[in-house]
Amino acid sequence: MTAWYISRTKSKFSRIFYYLCVFSMVVPFQMVMFTLAKTTDFLGLTTPLGLVLIYLGFGAGLAVFMFSGFMKAVPIEIEEAAMIDGCSPIRTFFIIVLPILKPTLISVGILETMWIWNDYLLPYLTLNLRKYMTIPIAVQYLKGGYGSIDWGAMMAVLVLSIIPIIVFYISCQKYIIKGVAAGAVKG
Repeated sequence: MTAWYISRTKSKFSRIFYYLCVFSMVVPFQMVMFTLAKTTDFLGLTTPLGLVLIYLGFGAGLAVFMFSGFMKAVPIEIEEAAMIDGCSPIRTFFIIVLPILKPTLISVGILETMWIWNDYLLPYLTLNLRKYMTIPIAVQYLKGGYGSIDWGAMMAVLVLSIIPIIVFYISCQKYIIKGVAAGAVKG
């Protein structure tokens, strides 16, 4: 909805907000990781819910960027026709615009899900590891002292950790193909 607002209003605020989202993608995580870890400790965000909030903040830039690019290709006449028929702006978004955005929504969802599912550093820095662990951190803990590794347990956990992402990708694959085909026709 943010990208829809940014692409439909040509105000200075929306332009600045768009560039802030783009800037958030350019800044490397290593530049902010120390202050982020200190801030999460200070605010008590060392729980899985706190990690969700942090991921929402970090993932928003890519999502706004991708949705804004797609929204620029959607003709505004469709929304104007809905408004003439009596739709409010919120209803126009959910009834007209959101179904058009489905391929982009699925693509962003897959990119964000794969990034979050495989991320090691951010949860390692922010979570209270005595209480909570993600799968990549648990895999790291399967290594024993002095370089000993239980390869059977390690491979079993790795295979189990891959299955949800593969199932998610296969269930969303038809939408990705539709999105690529629609982009090829427009381009």
